[in-house]
Amino acid sequence: MKKEYEILDGLPYPLGAQFDGKGVNFALYSSHATRVQVCLFSKNQKGEVRIDLPQYTDEVFHGYIKGIKPGQLYGYRVYGPYEPEKGMRFNHHKLLIDPYARQLTGAIMADNAMLGYNPYSPMKDLSFSRINSAPYVPKCIVVDDRDFNWGAVEKPKTAWDDVVVYETHLKGFTARNPDIDLELRGTFAGMSAKSAVDYIKSLGISSVELLPVASFMTSGFLQEKGLTNYWGYDPIGFMAPHAPYLSSQKINEMKQMVRIFHEAGVEVILDVVYNHTGEGNEMGQTLCYRGIDNTVYYRMNQNPRYYDDTTGCGNSFNLGHPRALQLVMDSLRYWADCVQIDGFRFDLATTLARDDNNQYTVNSDFLATVQQDPTLQRLKLIAEPWDLGYGGYQVGSFRPGWAEWNDKFRDTMRRFWKGDQGVAGDFAYRLSGSADVYRHKGRRPWESVNFITAHDGFSLADLVSYNHKHNLANGEDNRDGSDSNNSWNSGVEGNTDDPNILRNRELRARALMATLLLSFGTPMIQGGDEILTTRQGNNNTYAQDNNLSWIDWRHISDQGKRMQALTKKLLKIRRTYTVLTEPDFLSHTDLIWYKPDGRPMNSEDWAYFVRALSCMILSENNNLFFIFNAFNEDIKWSLPIDQKQKWKLILDTSETYREQTDIKMIEAPAWSVLVFEQE
Repeated sequence: MKKEYEILDGLPYPLGAQFDGKGVNFALYSSHATRVQVCLFSKNQKGEVRIDLPQYTDEVFHGYIKGIKPGQLYGYRVYGPYEPEKGMRFNHHKLLIDPYARQLTGAIMADNAMLGYNPYSPMKDLSFSRINSAPYVPKCIVVDDRDFNWGAVEKPKTAWDDVVVYETHLKGFTARNPDIDLELRGTFAGMSAKSAVDYIKSLGISSVELLPVASFMTSGFLQEKGLTNYWGYDPIGFMAPHAPYLSSQKINEMKQMVRIFHEAGVEVILDVVYNHTGEGNEMGQTLCYRGIDNTVYYRMNQNPRYYDDTTGCGNSFNLGHPRALQLVMDSLRYWADCVQIDGFRFDLATTLARDDNNQYTVNSDFLATVQQDPTLQRLKLIAEPWDLGYGGYQVGSFRPGWAEWNDKFRDTMRRFWKGDQGVAGDFAYRLSGSADVYRHKGRRPWESVNFITAHDGFSLADLVSYNHKHNLANGEDNRDGSDSNNSWNSGVEGNTDDPNILRNRELRARALMATLLLSFGTPMIQGGDEILTTRQGNNNTYAQDNNLSWIDWRHISDQGKRMQALTKKLLKIRRTYTVLTEPDFLSHTDLIWYKPDGRPMNSEDWAYFVRALSCMILSENNNLFFIFNAFNEDIKWSLPIDQKQKWKLILDTSETYREQTDIKMIEAPAWSVLVFEQE
């Protein structure tokens, strides 16, 4: 490895390692450090050269090294006080990852060498470790972001009213797909395989949403149990793709995936995690932010030895500090500009919008900065509008222009099709776009992201097959995961050969899918639900990087094949009848609810035990009539009478009836959704 380098002062911007064709400018922010070294490694990572960054400007250590090229491995060592009682945890024995790194050499696995303290000392985190962590830390890689040709391919720019989200895990979608080359499964290249893209397109999906693909780590807690972090919600590098997802070890592979999806007219949305990092609490690893400037990047408790945690993950990222906020904004713009990402789903977004008093505010620095950013304001922004802190539940409270995961929709629809009492009124609100939640400040129905299932919780097949979670494989004695699932197993827990129970389960799953895709708002399908994938009752597969989580494309049941066909049909109906994607909330004269005898419902009717509902949607082009029968028996149903026009059946989820015309009364099958068009 070359030992002598020509080192110049360089510039304090842009942050990170910037290649200009002749060398690399290194710039690292730290307001409390006393010295920073950039550490250069040979390709075999055995040799290390430490170079002091010569200048300090605007709290940024910086230096320019001539002759450094893309592919160079590097990291940082940051010197400063180690005073945990004051929140200072500098330890130059720990190699640190660049927060602006665009690529890392490998997966991040926890090791005691990465601890800034001696775990065997009675002083615990107040002790000081002198173990060199470099052999255990993935190295950053200098990259040149200018070497990808996007050609004439443009972003699809799908209107929000037409969006249908398909939430999936990059590895889980590809790992067991026989139509994808074995060596490409679990990678960006596998996700961009023609068969994968064509399949998503064939369903009628507009936007694929990938679970976290930025660099994340597996904690020692999971490693001790022989498990790995599968979902990816423990980030370390906000701008570097997770190394195992690159089959070619080149970041252009991710760009190529995005380009291929765009060529097919499908948007790519990333699930991003800026609310916390994988460094955990005071007993966690020193890998990046903690060792660079702990009190800047994390929210501290009144006792700064400890962290203010509203995420349940040990720490909360401090977006109240301008430099932490800058990092997040630079990361978002990097994905948007350099990788051409179409939108973001923000994990535990309430944490991002907390003020200096740790209170959620719609006027937070983060939300205000995003709103005025000319790049981000054009993208699709989706909030998970809650966290675990005080006042964390904020569904309906984000700024206009933000879509939100609407768990009120999830819970109401699950309860209705489970047969619970007292949810008819909520069902009507959720079906019509949740106007009670979103009809203010000019917000629109699409801002409600409707979902029945997501990565976190039961799959659709398990929702109708299990009353209880079965999470023993996670090694936590079934204590993890939610106990509130609003599920019903139809009489037998889990697997069964009883044809009546299997039929009941299939009917309810089909009705749930129809309710999701025919409701006003933005529907989100969990990948695999369209073929009734099971996770054997595990509702928290965050650490199950195996067949339990991966979609089994080889063994699709007959019920799964029928569900797949139904999903395609439902999405075709959604595209055909534009009244279902109206940009505004419907008035009470455009959406009328009816009783089985054909008469409109009055206020008293909603108070009764209602398990079956119907409604008519009036529009200039087509009137539609819906029947939702969550009763366990068929019900005679009269359709609104209009002598001039006839009702035509266009959907029966039970497949009892084929399409037919001139219907005035029908026996609505148990556990079914029927849709009629007025010709």
